[in-house]
Amino acid sequence: MRRTPRQARSRARLALVLEAAERVLVAEGVEALTTTRVAAEAEVSVGSLYQYLPDRDALIDALAAGYIARIEGLMDDLARAAAAERWADPVGVLLDAFTGVYRTEHGFRALWFGSGLTERTRAADREHKRRMADGVRRVLLALDLADDDEALSRACHAAVLAADALAQEAFRRDPAGDATLLAEAKVMLRGYLGAVVARYPSHGGGSRVRP
Repeated sequence: MRRTPRQARSRARLALVLEAAERVLVAEGVEALTTTRVAAEAEVSVGSLYQYLPDRDALIDALAAGYIARIEGLMDDLARAAAAERWADPVGVLLDAFTGVYRTEHGFRALWFGSGLTERTRAADREHKRRMADGVRRVLLALDLADDDEALSRACHAAVLAADALAQEAFRRDPAGDATLLAEAKVMLRGYLGAVVARYPSHGGGSRVRP
């Protein structure tokens, strides 16, 4: 953004603009995300929008940052819950949670499946996947499935990249998510993370659950 709003009224106005931008994105696609179109949808002047979001790239970056923050917040919640809930099927819990994002966040799907991601957003997405991988690592550690080291981090990153590619393909095929492909994704990820756990077993003596 060109600048960050400080006052509560300005933050509220920016939130309304981003809500309008998301409506345009979902209904009309990335190509429609112009400052003129979004200002009209939000019922604000183009000049007031320019204070924060001067062009389409800024709109895309701001929307993407919101989606990324919500998804990472979900991962943080799941990582905290893992130890207390002692999941029998971590892969199933995680994949179901994040495919739920694809079903409910229509703007996220429209943005990531479109062709308009900016270089800034692509870079942010790469870092986002690394943070998601760290969330998977935290889940495995919370469940006492592996000891913590650099190799585990690399394996979790690989798992996140594979899961993301399969989820995107499942939702390209079907807006509700291709159930068959998502089921295969779970089989694949359980197998891979099971192999990871075997390679990097925990020596903490805690009770084990399968990945």
